Amino acid sequence: MATLKYVSVLVNGFLVFSLSSLLCAQERGWEKQWNEILAGANREGKVVVHGPVVPAARQTIPAKFQARFGIPVEYVSGRSSELAAKLRVERRSEHFTLDVYLSGFGTAATILYPEKMLDPLRPGLILPEVVDSSKWKSGKLWFMEPEDRYILRLFNMVSNPFNINTRYVRPQELRSVKDLFNPKWKGKISSYDPTGQGPGRSLAARWYVQFGEEFIKKLYVDQRPMISRDDRQLLDWLARGTYPIGIGTREEEVQRLREEGFPVTPHSFVDDAGHTGTAEGTLALMNRAPHPNAALIFVNWMASKEGLETYAKAMLAVSTRNDVDESFLPAERIPKRNVKYFDSADWNYTIHTKEKIERRIQEILTQR
Repeated sequence: MATLKYVSVLVNGFLVFSLSSLLCAQERGWEKQWNEILAGANREGKVVVHGPVVPAARQTIPAKFQARFGIPVEYVSGRSSELAAKLRVERRSEHFTLDVYLSGFGTAATILYPEKMLDPLRPGLILPEVVDSSKWKSGKLWFMEPEDRYILRLFNMVSNPFNINTRYVRPQELRSVKDLFNPKWKGKISSYDPTGQGPGRSLAARWYVQFGEEFIKKLYVDQRPMISRDDRQLLDWLARGTYPIGIGTREEEVQRLREEGFPVTPHSFVDDAGHTGTAEGTLALMNRAPHPNAALIFVNWMASKEGLETYAKAMLAVSTRNDVDESFLPAERIPKRNVKYFDSADWNYTIHTKEKIERRIQEILTQR
């Protein structure tokens, strides 16, 4: 079988290996190529990664990666929408600061990918434990966009960002989603802003698809929920029972409140099993990366057992690898084989449907 020619180039004085040459890394012997890339990464001196605003992730990922490879991680946290605006400004001035994107699917799918800010990730994955299809639950690396090579899905978890304080709300009082319309809950519900970036927006869009526009009007207009974009405020309201029904509260933070003894718990309905999503578990390789070798080392590590287990534990998320420890996870987060979930990270839904629905929801909420 013919193989691709080995190619290397100098970028900013560093030796960088072309993505086409990486395609045959295993055939030629992956260890030699890996060591050469690692040497280049050490000369570059660091890798710049955009990650979620979650303290556990911000602390453990840089520490574990540096301990493993000796390469510092400059971890840039913030909302993905804010990152996208920053990248657009930088690129107009031919200024490139980011190596790796490790965050939400929406920004990767609707901005980074269509605006050609990404390099193909698949050819850069060379570790045997990463490219081995038997290590992945779906039987292969789960790339999410039509080209099957840019955006890798690291998490697939049941997400139901609906929580109650059981001191004030009995689970049996909310069997169906329509039970939320009970007059006793008017003014007792808080929600992450369904018009802003975040879990409240995703949940409202999904409910619009599943239950229709009238459902959205009754819940978000008639029931007069308290709207906020402050995660801490929403958690405090839930924990204290100020608003004992919480929509869009961060699930990993609710779990930590439970562990601290607060009477808060996720709640699901008989007519809504929740949805699967990536949370902030999508991985992509930025093009024109300032530290291209270090970026390749990082993405391979992140897709490995050690890297993905580190990230999954920090995020309390379900990984797409089948060899990652899941004993720390609440059972309700792990997808069940016999349940059909709404996939909020479906490509067609994300690209062709979701934005129209979100605009309509914004119009509805102007009635508040």
